[in-house]
Amino acid sequence: MKKTYAIIPVSKFSQAKTRLSPTLTPLERENLLKAMLKDVINKIKDSVQGVVVISSDKDVLNFVSQFDVVCLTEKGKTDLNGALMQAVNWCSEQAHQVLIIPSDIPLIRKSQTQEIIGLAEKWPVIIAPAKGGGTNALLIPTHGVQMRFGDCSFFQHLKQAQKSSLPCYIYDSFYLSLDVNTAEDLGEIMIHGSGTETRKFLKSIGLKVKSNHGMERLRVERT
Repeated sequence: MKKTYAIIPVSKFSQAKTRLSPTLTPLERENLLKAMLKDVINKIKDSVQGVVVISSDKDVLNFVSQFDVVCLTEKGKTDLNGALMQAVNWCSEQAHQVLIIPSDIPLIRKSQTQEIIGLAEKWPVIIAPAKGGGTNALLIPTHGVQMRFGDCSFFQHLKQAQKSSLPCYIYDSFYLSLDVNTAEDLGEIMIHGSGTETRKFLKSIGLKVKSNHGMERLRVERT
């Protein structure tokens, strides 16, 4: 079986989930990111040979060091794709392929990580689309594929696989499609996130979810 490392890029705690500012305080947003990191790391670590967290924030790296992961400090001023390429280059000395996972998909299941790794024996590129057209999991060889995270990155990564003549498998999953950016996303976690650290945290700060008949399907309120 191919040796696989997982890569989780993490932004600064001070910049965590700013789109949730109307719903959560800065400290709550930081603690939300910490809870999601715990969930993501715990769900993927047993299926791969190593987990790499890359960040420019020393506080982030200090926090994740308790979870037996490799901590990489982002070098220079770069964007997400540049940081990911730094991590991929590091992993290229250790593994045949990498599984790139964002820090904000706490509904990911252990069984899904295992299934993706198994599919990689046949498919060199595997993409799990986000609900907004982004990419919420990307498995690629450590050489030959460029990162294209950003707006509608799912389609950009498909093009990269085609450009590199690499067969690609689309792993379509509700749990992997849900990244956390809006209050409605928090509501989805409250409904579907049983057993997660993220749901436990949201309940601890008094959030509750109700059905809504307006533009958004769910309404999140404080108790």
